[in-house]
Order: sequence, then structure tokens, then C-alpha cells
Amino acid sequence: KEEFEVSGGCGGEGALAERLTPAGIAIHTVPSLQRDISLRADRRALVDLMALFRQHRPDIVHLNSSKAGGLGALAARFAGVPQVVFTVHGWPFGGQRNIFARAALWFFSWLTALLCHYVIVISDYDRAALRRMPFAGEKTTRIYNGIGPIEFLPYTPHQDGAPLRVLTVAELTDNKNLFAAIDAVALARENGASIAYTIMGEGELRDALRRHSARRGAVPLVTLLGFVPDARRHYTQFDLFFLPSKKEGLPYALLEAGFAELPVIAGNVGGIPEIVRHGESGLLSAPSDVAGYADAVLRLAAEPTLRRRLGRALKHTVETQFSLKRMLTETRAAYEMH
Repeated sequence: KEEFEVSGGCGGEGALAERLTPAGIAIHTVPSLQRDISLRADRRALVDLMALFRQHRPDIVHLNSSKAGGLGALAARFAGVPQVVFTVHGWPFGGQRNIFARAALWFFSWLTALLCHYVIVISDYDRAALRRMPFAGEKTTRIYNGIGPIEFLPYTPHQDGAPLRVLTVAELTDNKNLFAAIDAVALARENGASIAYTIMGEGELRDALRRHSARRGAVPLVTLLGFVPDARRHYTQFDLFFLPSKKEGLPYALLEAGFAELPVIAGNVGGIPEIVRHGESGLLSAPSDVAGYADAVLRLAAEPTLRRRLGRALKHTVETQFSLKRMLTETRAAYEMH
């Protein structure tokens, strides 16, 4: 507040506006800015963003998300904004897509990077991809996501003989690989583990995941809670955090789990290995390796000492490398470079 006058722009009313408005940050809604691709809406969003930037004449426009990044960078350039910064929260051309879709997404990501004065990536994994883009790789820095203190609910220790309480917090989308997660906990149960698996989050796969649980005979051990406000406060009610993603940037959910001192099992993709070191602060597996995930669950279910060691190590990593203070300091430095 002492250095910058900040306002926010977003595609509509929602959680972002609800959190920023009480903090005294002005919010400008751009209803035409939608997540889905629509030629008519996107053209309208470009015009609306140009009008917004020309009206408020910001010194810096800092863009987030692929859609807002591309349209926002073009609009900011047309509007004559002196500095355009884009944070990449995981490149969209990764993951399980056909080669034509990946090529198109790579091309538009490259154009976005070219239009911006500076690009912030949140992992070394994404920085390596940017450096392979012609004329774009030199105007970048890596700034890890950071978190501050969290007001957790009172810690509930695991009781001897009780099921292992496993938690996933994620959108119910294909990238989160939750069908494999259900298969893994079902397989672990078939091999003797006692598990209660809770998934917090909402999305288009909710009904499909419920049906999959029924097919696997996993309904008694899988609970789909849907959207839970401020879900991270509940981490201290669980024994293990499970994030088997196919694609990730640098997930806040893992940083929050580490802050709660939870051991983690996660997919060995994107920026996840930069948070979790296999065998030292968690257990990693290939996203398609259901048996590997099941073995990791079985191991942690049987070894409470290992759970505590991994949880403590991850908390130390989060506190030292992924602090909110560090993220703010490095972001301020990026602003001041141009």
C-alpha cells in the first residue's frame, strides 16, 4: 500500500472480488472476459479491456491466466500501458492434448510472451519451456508462489486403529487425475489398508467420479464433499494429502498441506518436484502409475513415523522457500526492473 495503488480486473463477480473488496481494493468487472473460447465474446473483451486501460491509465498491468494474458497483453499494448507483466500459472500446451491443439496453444502462449515486457513463471519447469521460445526467453524470472500464516482448525491426531484420513483438494477436472486417485485408494484397501478418502472441490466430473467410485466398490471409503469454503483450514483434520495430477504449475494446495505439516503423495509433473522431494518431503509417482500411488498410500498408512518425518520436512521447505514475504519481495523487484 505504501508503494503501489492497486486495483483488480476480472471476468465477473466471484471469490476474487469477494476477497479483495473488503480489503479496500477497487474491482473492475469485465463480463465479456470469459474462460471459454468465443470469438464474439473475446473480441468484445479485447475492446472492453482497452477501454478499461485507457480510462485508468495504469503504470503496470499484471496479467494472470492464459486467456486474460493473451487478450490483456494485446489490449494493454494498444492502450499504451508502459509495463505489461504476465504470470504463467502453468503453460496450457502441456498435458494430454492432441498435437494440433498443443501446437496452437504453444503459438498463442508465445505471442502472449512476445507482447509482454516481462514474464514471471512460477517454476523452473515452466521457465525451461519459455526459454525455448524464440525472442521470449530472456525477459523472464522465476518467482515461486508464496503463502503466509493460515488459521487452521485445531489439530486432530490420528487414533490407533482408525482409518487413515486421506484428503484431496482440487477442481474436479481431468488434469487432477481423480479417477486414478480413486483406483489407488481402492487398490490400497484391497491390499489391507484402512482408508477414509475425502475429496473437496467441485467441477464437471463430479457425477462421473461418483459412478466410478461405485464401479470400483469404493463408495464406502470415498466422500465427495463438493466446494468447501476456505478448505485449507481443514487440513489439520487429516493424515495425508494426495494430489495425483497429470498437469500442474506450482499448486498452492501442496504449499498449504506442507504448512499444515501433512505428508504428501503427488504426481511427478510440472513444478511439483520443486516443492516435494521424493523420499525426503513426500512421495512422488508418475500420474498413470496407479499401483505406485497405492503402494505409497500403503507405506504411509503403515509407517506413522515416516508420515511425521515427511510432513515436518515439507513444512520446513514451505516456510523457507515459499513464503509470502519472499514472493512479494521478488515481485516488487520484477516491477522495478523496467
